[in-house]
Formats: sequence, C-alpha cells, structure tokens
Amino acid sequence: MKQSNRNTFRIFILGIALLLSIIISFRLGRYPIHTKELFGILLSKIFPIEPFWDKQLETVLFNIRLPRIFLACLVGCCLSSAGAAYQGVFQNPMAAPDILGASSGAAFGAAFAILNNGSHYMITFSAFFFSLLTVIIVYLISKRAKGNTILGLILSGIMVSSLFSAGTSFIKLVADPTDQLPAITYWLMGSLSGAKKSEVLFALFPMLIGLIPLLLLRWRMNILTLGDDESKTMGVNSKRVRFIIIASSTLITSASVSVSGMIGWVGLVIPHLARKLVGNNYVYLIPATMLSGAIFLLIVDNVSRNLFTTEIPLGILTAIIGAPFFIYLITRKEENY
Repeated sequence: MKQSNRNTFRIFILGIALLLSIIISFRLGRYPIHTKELFGILLSKIFPIEPFWDKQLETVLFNIRLPRIFLACLVGCCLSSAGAAYQGVFQNPMAAPDILGASSGAAFGAAFAILNNGSHYMITFSAFFFSLLTVIIVYLISKRAKGNTILGLILSGIMVSSLFSAGTSFIKLVADPTDQLPAITYWLMGSLSGAKKSEVLFALFPMLIGLIPLLLLRWRMNILTLGDDESKTMGVNSKRVRFIIIASSTLITSASVSVSGMIGWVGLVIPHLARKLVGNNYVYLIPATMLSGAIFLLIVDNVSRNLFTTEIPLGILTAIIGAPFFIYLITRKEENY
C-alpha cells in the first residue's frame, strides 16, 4: 500500500475513533444515558418516535452534554491544528498556539471582565477581544522591528505576552479574594464546565473562518518549509501565505481560549503525535492533527468530569500529560519540520 493510501486510511480510522468517542462521551456522566436511549432521543428529532426514556435525560443530553462535547471537539481541533501550523511556519518543533501572546491576552481580558463583575457572556467576549488585540499589537511591533521578520514576531510575542501576564497578576492582586480571585484562578486553569449553546455559537464562526484556510492551504505549508527562495521559484508568495496561516491560527486560538480558558500543551503535544501517524506532509498532517486534537481533549474532558465528584480543571490534566512529553521533545534527535 502506498504511503498516501496508508495516511488516508489512518485519517479515516481517526474519524471513526472520534465518532465512537463522541457516542461514549454522551453516555458518561452523573445521569447515565444508555445507547438505546441515546439514539432514540436523537432520532426522535427526525422521526416520530414514542418516548421510552425519561424526559430529564433529553434535557441533560441537549442542554448539558451536547454543547460540552461539541465544544471539547472544537477546542481540541483548533488548538492542535494551530500548533501544527505554527510549528511549520516558524520551523520550530516547540512552537505552540500561545506563541504570539493570544492566551495571555485572553487571560487578561477574562480577569478584567471578572474584576468588573461581568456576566459569563461578557467574560467570553472580553477574553476573545483582548486575545485578538494582543496579537495585533505583536504584529504592529514586529513590523517595525529590524532584521529577521519571524524572529521579530516571536520576540514581540514574548514581550507583549509578558506585559499582559503582568496585567493579569495585578488584577489578581486587587481582586476580591472571596469571589473574584477564585473565579479568575479557576478560569486560568481551563475548563468546559457550564458550556452553553451560546458559547458554541459564539466560537463556531471564528473557528470556521480560521480552520477553512488551514485546510485549503495545507499543501502550501510544505512549500514554506523549503524557504522563501524555493517558494518563490515554485510560484508561491510565501509572505502572503505565512500571514494567512498565522492570522487563521491566531483566530482559532483566540476563539478557543475565550470559551475554554487556559488549556496548555494540546497545541504542542498533539501535532507531534499526529506526525508519528502520518509523517510531516501537511496535506495529511493537518486533518490528522484536527481529529487527534478533538479526540484527545474529549477524552481528557471525560476524565475531568467523571473521575471525581469535583471536576478537575483541564489545564491540570493536559499539563500532567504535556510535561513528560516536553522532556521527551528536548532530549530526542532533531526532526525535520
């Protein structure tokens, strides 16, 4: 079997694995939903079926589980694909979705909204707004930096991210320790608890705007890895493609962090795991990374909400997995990205 056929088959298997993970996730929780009841409830929205299930299960399914499962898949897909895109564009295996400060800006925005007693929706909107604002500031600073453009972008991201992190720390310092400070701390640890349909709809549009270009331009990411001169000889405007990829990756990162909080390591770990499956060809790597990220975060979220009576923040669980993998990355032989 050719390598391309093997990769296509593996991506198909990942799609099946994601579907099975979604079905299993619907069944797990404080109110167990059996497979027969699950399909009965879902099919009842299409065909006239006499209910043989408790009406409470239908409410749990559509108002609690469905938004959370869908959001977990979206966030995992976006963070992992953004990480893969950044690693290719910056030619750095350690690049992650927060490399340009999007996560730091979102953290500041959420903390600022919580400090001002903002509603749940305002916290999400503020996190999204400041996340995009941070990256815009980073881009404007890098345009005035001398020397290598990519290096200037990364250094600007580190500097601006540091400033917004300091702003978040100051907000935590002046926040009310009885309610505001715990709310800020919990948001920073990342969680999908209390996911609502409104959050899914809020994040879905910018996520789609960012994911579609990554899928359409994934073959050009291979050309970017060859360098600007080689890209030009092949008729590819490397600067324009690089800008579109960075902008798209930033948009999906901002949308993800605004609804999930700070969930680290997904954008670093999953692209490398996907490379083990399909190699470095971005034609296959981007779809494999998207599916793997969705499966990974969905599984982690299931552990988070079912392991103990109190939910474990997702950022803690992903760090437990990501930290050992980070050690592996810095000690292994260099690979081509």
